[in-house]
Amino acid sequence: METSVKITSIIVGAILVVALVAGLIYWNVNAPKNTLEVSGQSVVKAMPDIVSVYFSVETLGADAQTAKDNNSAIVDKVIVNLLKIGLERKDIVTENFNIYEDFVWENNRQRSRGFKAVHSLKVQLASDKMDKVGDVIDAGVDGGARISYINFELSQEKENEYKALAFKNAAEDARIKAESIATGLGKSIAKDPVSVSVQEFGYMPWRVFGQEGVMVSAAEAKSAATSIQPGERDVSGNVVVVFKLV
Repeated sequence: METSVKITSIIVGAILVVALVAGLIYWNVNAPKNTLEVSGQSVVKAMPDIVSVYFSVETLGADAQTAKDNNSAIVDKVIVNLLKIGLERKDIVTENFNIYEDFVWENNRQRSRGFKAVHSLKVQLASDKMDKVGDVIDAGVDGGARISYINFELSQEKENEYKALAFKNAAEDARIKAESIATGLGKSIAKDPVSVSVQEFGYMPWRVFGQEGVMVSAAEAKSAATSIQPGERDVSGNVVVVFKLV
């Protein structure tokens, strides 16, 4: 029995040694040598091309179905009002819809207020139609919705355009850095990089008015939206590139 255990231990040990040696050989053969890792950064100016008004419709009901039906009636009215002022259905997007039991804390105990339905709507306008923002706000509020906030944003087409430019410039920045460093070392870099990784694309919508989770009055929103004009903002791109030194 002891002999069998010893033989097994020797075999296992031999396998581990062989695996370790094979791993070291593989690493020595395939480990990157004479490489240079650099990061490239880029900042481009972006002009938002849409303005978005975010509405919220909240309703309570004794049960989930009642809360949902009450909510749907208000949302339908809001949409009809928005269509009446010339918007298209594609300009009105549901951002979120949720139904949950709503509780409050009273007299040291939890009490159910029933079920709450919350429907978040987003209305998009081209930035050259800023004069319609006031009408959009009135249409939504008159229909029974509340205003959450207003943003200047990039359309998907524009976001893709700026993203491509930001990463292109970041990659060029990385190559310029690598070439400069290689020259200082008396070397040059290979044309094709060893690897490229995207680190970050920095873009966030620009808040015109309001705060996440805080409802604002129609008058305040209209005043803010009509007094602020969209301006250029920074959009950033970052990449990390590994070049082979030759």
